[in-house]
Amino acid sequence: MNVLIVSDNHGDEEILATLKERHHSDVDAFIHCGDSELPANEKSMEYFRSVRGNCDFDDKYVEERVESIDGVNCFITHGHLYNVKMSLMNIIYRAKEVGASIVCYGHSHIASVEEANGIVLINPGSIRLPRLRKDKTYAILSIEQSKKITVRYYTTEGTEVKEMSFETILE
Repeated sequence: MNVLIVSDNHGDEEILATLKERHHSDVDAFIHCGDSELPANEKSMEYFRSVRGNCDFDDKYVEERVESIDGVNCFITHGHLYNVKMSLMNIIYRAKEVGASIVCYGHSHIASVEEANGIVLINPGSIRLPRLRKDKTYAILSIEQSKKITVRYYTTEGTEVKEMSFETILE
């Protein structure tokens, strides 16, 4: 199963439409980690499993969610409630509390993927205002039946950022 993960588009509807159009036939689900700055019922947010970021004011968004994706629990949140700019420990603890093996979050605008304490942490970066790199990025998570996890990053133009590729097997 393939899942497209985005965050922090800060009002840019066009990029969401572009990504849905580009990947509609090769991904099974879409996740938005918050700060869309769009109403929850906005057409460009359709199909996204989304959460509320610190710049989202529509109370129809939830603060966090747990989604089972191909039998793997994914914890989705923006990250501001867990102080992800300071440390990832709070979000790791919350993932363990909700029984998640994967965390999808945003807030920092810094694209990253790592494994810590048995949890895979994915920040797709920002598709509008990236930090620590010039490329506006999003991620595609692949989950195989063998519990093999692959994360690939792409620029908003669709070019793979090969140096950021990540693979692991979940326990």
